[in-house]
Amino acid sequence: MSRAGSLQFARLARYYDPLNEKKDYRRETKRLEAIVQRYGRSGGTAWLDVACGTGRHLEILRQRHEVSGVDSSPEMLRIARRRLPGVPLTLGDMRAFRIRRSFDVVTCLFSAIGHLRSERDLLRTFANLARHLRPGGLAIVEPWLDPSQYRSGYVHLVTHRNPALTVVRLSISARRRNHSIVRYHFLIAEPHQGIRHVEMVDVGLLVPRRRLLEIMREAGFRARFVPRGLTSGRGLLVGLKPSGFLSST
Repeated sequence: MSRAGSLQFARLARYYDPLNEKKDYRRETKRLEAIVQRYGRSGGTAWLDVACGTGRHLEILRQRHEVSGVDSSPEMLRIARRRLPGVPLTLGDMRAFRIRRSFDVVTCLFSAIGHLRSERDLLRTFANLARHLRPGGLAIVEPWLDPSQYRSGYVHLVTHRNPALTVVRLSISARRRNHSIVRYHFLIAEPHQGIRHVEMVDVGLLVPRRRLLEIMREAGFRARFVPRGLTSGRGLLVGLKPSGFLSST
């Protein structure tokens, strides 16, 4: 996401949960746990969620696992801290954050890696995820759309309405070489505050799945693509950190 987009996104953090109210976090969490049970080899489930947002996955995971979170948005973390008292939450960039402990599982979901701007950033991110895993630990990353799936001109509408808030998000997609460009228009209506219009442009990196797996392997993982993911059409990248791991960065 561009700096301008990030600044706009900060203003919209409080509307993130209402606009994603139909997302089935409980079902997604069960799917993640099944993948860890199948592919994980570290013997534990200490869990770090990178780009954790407002903490909705962590809210469910904490019922059965020791959890922590990282996000680059202070506004999103402010909401997460209210939701998750006592859970360690760190402000940091997925490419470079440092936590002085290791985990059995590291997740990075909702296509957050699509906000990176280059393959070099992807390699740094994958290497950093690996750095925070124990041998036999598992990284589960939800990618952005494959370039072959991305559709320019796609229009998408999401709405939320209750007595205290009405939010409308309308988006249209475009493409510039290996970058997706999604233009968002938000209409926000709250009693006694009138109606506001906010525009935001989100630029994403389009990388073929084959190349994503190559980069993950360059970072030291034994990587595979799992077609059945959390969001339709995106699948999941699953990387095992082997014993004797050597980071490439």
